[in-house]
Amino acid sequence: MDDKNKIDDFIISFGDWRSHRLQELRELINRVGPQLKEEYKWNVPVWSDKRLICAISGHKEFVKINFFKGAYLPDQSLFNSGLDSKEHRSINIRETDKLDEAKLKQLIKAAIEHDEQ
Repeated sequence: MDDKNKIDDFIISFGDWRSHRLQELRELINRVGPQLKEEYKWNVPVWSDKRLICAISGHKEFVKINFFKGAYLPDQSLFNSGLDSKEHRSINIRETDKLDEAKLKQLIKAAIEHDEQ
């Protein structure tokens, strides 16, 4: 099975609001960074270019988007997890959370730009 199908299966496997939110995140990442390579590593969807950019995952009470070099990004305001990590930063998104798509787009763009340096 190729990575695209593994990611499809991963997202569908949740069968609730998390599937919908993970699909939204996937589509947003692919729109903002169409040049990124979408892979299935460590049992989660991962996007990379020169280096790892971000990953999405589902948990019992939230979904997560993890930025591998999030500590180096200029806008830290969306991050609510991994704040003590040396490099990683994450956003945990609960079912009732409103997603600030504009700020998230900017964050993804900044992560891609950081990777190009």
